[in-house]
Amino acid sequence: MATKKPTSYNFPHPMDNDCLVGHNDVLNNFMSAWNMRDSHPIHPVWMLTGPRGIGKATMAYKIAKMVYGNIGDFFIIDMDRNIEKDGKIKTDGKVISVYTVRAMIEKMQMSSMSGDWRVILIDSVDELNTAASNALLKLLEEPPAKTLFLLVVHQLSNVLPTVRSRARVEKMHPLTISQLRELCAKFMPDEEVSTETLKLANGSFGSIANLKKSGGDAVYEELIETLQNERTNSADMMNIAKKIAAQPELYSILLDAIAYFGLADLYSNTIKSISDINKLYLEPEIGIFKIITEIKKCL
Repeated sequence: MATKKPTSYNFPHPMDNDCLVGHNDVLNNFMSAWNMRDSHPIHPVWMLTGPRGIGKATMAYKIAKMVYGNIGDFFIIDMDRNIEKDGKIKTDGKVISVYTVRAMIEKMQMSSMSGDWRVILIDSVDELNTAASNALLKLLEEPPAKTLFLLVVHQLSNVLPTVRSRARVEKMHPLTISQLRELCAKFMPDEEVSTETLKLANGSFGSIANLKKSGGDAVYEELIETLQNERTNSADMMNIAKKIAAQPELYSILLDAIAYFGLADLYSNTIKSISDINKLYLEPEIGIFKIITEIKKCL
């Protein structure tokens, strides 16, 4: 089975995405609180939590667009706006710096205070370094009037308890297969997305997008086909191992293959083997080949 050539897709940034599928409960919770804000003050800090790729940032931007008054009343902290101490964009960072948070606070203090609501959107809190988290905490301890904080969080345990305690936490859940199909029809209308790919995504449309952009869905299907084929030989398994090794972000499909075949006993050892690949092997495909061979033996 030949690997498909990755196709170019147009997946909009959450800021530009008007298609929010699912999560009506969370949206209704916010709208109810927002519509009653004159009689019951709305909580100033809303934390949207859940797995990556399920629509948390899309939800945050949707809410922000409904709330903030003027363009100057919307402040965003994310990796695209991450800056160094000198104010220059940080292009190679893995965490959001304290300078980014401080710059946002300074801009907010200089904003026009027109009387309209202001919004601070952070995508994501998981990526704030310790100093940045502490700077945010100081702001949350005494939140400015008529200011709404929208905090995107992928893993709640990554958030400082003191930050979490000052927020209203809204848990967003993985999307259903039918909701994933709806999004696929919207953003990939000419693409046939298999049920296996939908299951592989674990309720995350972001995962489907990444799989499609990288061709990872085709690699996964080839892996399953290779394992199922009774005539598969070592050369076939090495061939698929090389394709997985070429994209380290695809290593997890080995675990998905184990789940597909119901081989729970292999799970913990495979996790360890994956973590050891780059430590033990100059050529990662050797380690991946060994994992594939172990799976094959159990079928």
